[in-house]
Amino acid sequence: MGIFDFIKEAGEKIGIGKDEPAPDANEELDELKKANMLHRVVSGMNLGIDNLRVEFDDGVATLYGTAKSQKAKEHAILFCGNVSGVARVDDRMTVVEPEPEAQFYTVKSGDSLSKIAKEFYGDAQKYNHIFEANTPMLKNPDLIYPGQVLRIPPQA
Repeated sequence: MGIFDFIKEAGEKIGIGKDEPAPDANEELDELKKANMLHRVVSGMNLGIDNLRVEFDDGVATLYGTAKSQKAKEHAILFCGNVSGVARVDDRMTVVEPEPEAQFYTVKSGDSLSKIAKEFYGDAQKYNHIFEANTPMLKNPDLIYPGQVLRIPPQA
């Protein structure tokens, strides 16, 4: 897919963003720790990505591995990108069964899933299609925030 931009200050805080402790004296070790944190986030979602490897350097997370589906690959990108402190995700993963790519959408102030569904699908009632495409990252369809990036799959 390539390189994806995210809002560095938005997202879940797992020790990478500005609320993190002071960096180690050894910058290389600090970057390795951040990569390991991101690896744990993606691995913990049980997406089915074989040989997952995550590198982190100066706000850029680079993902390697083989995803079982396009959806799994896109979820890995979003899970990393929606972490505070990550400004970009460089996708170097492959997919076992390629499918059409979803679009990514950055939530703006005043957005709701129904408003986004109306924009992309012409029907606000299809908000659940977007919600389901973003679980387990989203836990409640009413809880999205500005700066968050969502996966908008092709219409079913």
